[in-house]
Amino acid sequence: MIRPFLQGSAFLADVREACKRRDELHLWWLGQSGFLVHWRDSFLLLDPYLSDSLTEKYASTDKPHVRMTERVVAPESLDFIDIVTSSHNHTDHLDAATLIPLHTVNPDLQMIIPEANRAFVADRLKINPVWPLGLDDGRSVTCGNFEFTGIPSAHETIEHDEQGRCRFLGYVIRIGRWTVYHSGDTILYDGMAERLRPFLPDVVLLPINGARPERRVAGNLDGREAAWLAREAGAKLAVPCHYEMFEFNTAPPDEFIAEAERLRQPYRVLRAGERLDLA
Repeated sequence: MIRPFLQGSAFLADVREACKRRDELHLWWLGQSGFLVHWRDSFLLLDPYLSDSLTEKYASTDKPHVRMTERVVAPESLDFIDIVTSSHNHTDHLDAATLIPLHTVNPDLQMIIPEANRAFVADRLKINPVWPLGLDDGRSVTCGNFEFTGIPSAHETIEHDEQGRCRFLGYVIRIGRWTVYHSGDTILYDGMAERLRPFLPDVVLLPINGARPERRVAGNLDGREAAWLAREAGAKLAVPCHYEMFEFNTAPPDEFIAEAERLRQPYRVLRAGERLDLA
């Protein structure tokens, strides 16, 4: 199994060390599409999956979710989180085994979700349905030091509820002088790069595991598509994610690296538990 760059107490020590530099933006990859973001005195968690719930759920099925990378940190150790997001309802982006203990140790936690998913989120997490802040395509909300804007994601289509609201969203997040785009799960769709370009993203966090029908799960961008989207969106830096979590649904970052270098798209490949600093 892959050992994280830092995990457990060593990871938490690195977070504490980064907090001393309040005017820098810090991001840690937590595995899959999960990221921890720090700026000044605020902490944001993006789509954390910090349990073995899927491995346990599918252990005796014909689609086992065999974990590849050890967990970076236990959710109950993250007792300093201000905001958490869920981009859609799939368990690796809305994990009760992560989010319930996280909320327990952070009673003032705020949560950002697609408005279309409110009832589902409330049922899975056993929460008051009025608690999360809901977003939709083009809608924005400011929460603490972060401003979120919803951008449709296609997993593998752009799905809407009966009121026309998007079930899968990416979030453009303004954090001080930086703009970060977290796509959640998505494939490319017409006009996607054009939607992102006006935001002038400093960092884009994009899946690279691809879409292979034999996996029998909804697909994502592959490495070449992620590098192309970052370039077309004008991103200053691209960071790949959503790989090296489950053996049946992964891809190495080699194709992403090769295409980013061919396109001269700046990138950074992180190990789980590794920090990215923007000064």
